[in-house]
Amino acid sequence: MRGMDLASRLQLPTSVVDDTIEGLRRQKYVDIRGGGSSGVGKSTMIYQLTPFVTDVLRQILERNRYNGPAPVSFQEYVAAVKKQTVRGNRITRSKMQDKFGDLIIRDYIYDGIGPAMNSGRAIFFYGPPGNGKTAICQGMVNCFDGDIFIPHAILIDDFVVKVFDANLHKPVEDDGTPYDRRWVRCRRPLVVVGGELTLEMLDLVYSPEVKYYEAPFQMKASNGMLLIDDFGRQKVSPRDLLNRWIVPLESDIDMLTLHTGKKLQVPFDVFAAFSTNLDPSALVDDAFLRRVRYKLEVQRPDEEQFHQIFEIMCRKRGVAYNANAIDYLIDAHYRPHNRPFAACQPRDLLDQVIDMSYYLGQEPRLDPALLDAAVHSYFVRFDRPVETTAASAS
Repeated sequence: MRGMDLASRLQLPTSVVDDTIEGLRRQKYVDIRGGGSSGVGKSTMIYQLTPFVTDVLRQILERNRYNGPAPVSFQEYVAAVKKQTVRGNRITRSKMQDKFGDLIIRDYIYDGIGPAMNSGRAIFFYGPPGNGKTAICQGMVNCFDGDIFIPHAILIDDFVVKVFDANLHKPVEDDGTPYDRRWVRCRRPLVVVGGELTLEMLDLVYSPEVKYYEAPFQMKASNGMLLIDDFGRQKVSPRDLLNRWIVPLESDIDMLTLHTGKKLQVPFDVFAAFSTNLDPSALVDDAFLRRVRYKLEVQRPDEEQFHQIFEIMCRKRGVAYNANAIDYLIDAHYRPHNRPFAACQPRDLLDQVIDMSYYLGQEPRLDPALLDAAVHSYFVRFDRPVETTAASAS
């Protein structure tokens, strides 16, 4: 590889790589294979390993097979997390209102989440499913000021821990501002974990094959928000899961364990949210609820809000909104069944209408017949009226 290619791979200045290569050449571990096709200087030289490196390379690969941008020190990481803290915000109602996009947010939601965000502490959402708890959390993250810098990896006791996750972290557009490229400039993250969460996933994950660590979810959520969704439906018991969070929520410090058995203190600078559609009193005890100071019930939309959500979704999907068709939907399929509204239903039913329209070879529109088909496909049979079921049985 050329020196400049190594610098790019490691995200280090060319001068640092050149000096390192020169030291390796003096030890006869690398040698120059030839010059680059263009340019002059060490960075354009092509380097290769020599036979003298075999034993050293074997020792390195037995300890660590990480291949990527150079890690930053653990001390640098801790300092950066503290400087980019999610605590101590001054979020006002007016500042929040343009951060939630097209979500229909009622006053009690703003009044519930605003003080919680200013505290930087945990919040507990509860209420029926499909009413926007996850979407509210995304809007909350948008309220926090500033981008943050996330390291590709950090170095702890000669072990590499990968932190940046392309699936969770969203880099911002590069404006050309110079900074240490071992870090990635990102929006504050929202990390969502659900029923798949186990206690093992909340610790450093060591891979014997590649011999480096993957940071746990809460560490990837640093300086942002962590949503534990579907709380109470994890494979681990709610009590064990809550016990795992008590110390970090109170002390802002999380304890992680290396595979060597060594304990490690890492900053817990995370705005944590717990979300459930189960009865909170059946999941948690009073001691935990005291530690989670803010609780908020996310209620179902009323009929007016149901119309508003449908109108917003029609605009997003490019379908003409028809209030009369939605009135028909409510009169035919909601009132007779005492079927409750949910904020997700307008989106889901409209998508069904669009799919059915394309299947029939026509432009999507809010048509009663298409809405009938969408309802029959979307809701399960036992939601039908009792008298209809009895008539069918007779």
